[in-house]
Amino acid sequence: MDLLDTLRGLEVALHQPATRADRQKLDALLHEDFEEIGRSGAFYTKQDILAQLPVEDPPTIWAQDFAVTELGPNVALLRYRSTHEDADGNLTRHTLRSSLWVNVSGCWQMRFHQGTATAPWVIERLGD
Repeated sequence: MDLLDTLRGLEVALHQPATRADRQKLDALLHEDFEEIGRSGAFYTKQDILAQLPVEDPPTIWAQDFAVTELGPNVALLRYRSTHEDADGNLTRHTLRSSLWVNVSGCWQMRFHQGTATAPWVIERLGD
């Protein structure tokens, strides 16, 4: 599995309700010094995320257009687009996202994440 596939898999895991509800999984995926600037401009720490995600009503997240840049032997920047999809198929919260991943003792952890609001875009579903 190449680096893009590995990091895309970890990132998409963070979008899944089962992962978002599991404090242990979140703790393993987020670096101890994790920080986030959300699409709203709000700042979050790892402790904020560990307190917030397990109790939220999880959204359905669609993500695509993943790209990775290796910044060093154990550091990579993952970029992609995401949107939330409601029960009727309406798309909201179109966002450009970037995540800084670091490899710590053989395990990739997210060190930083930023979401930037963007204009709506068309999702690419397989088979469409």
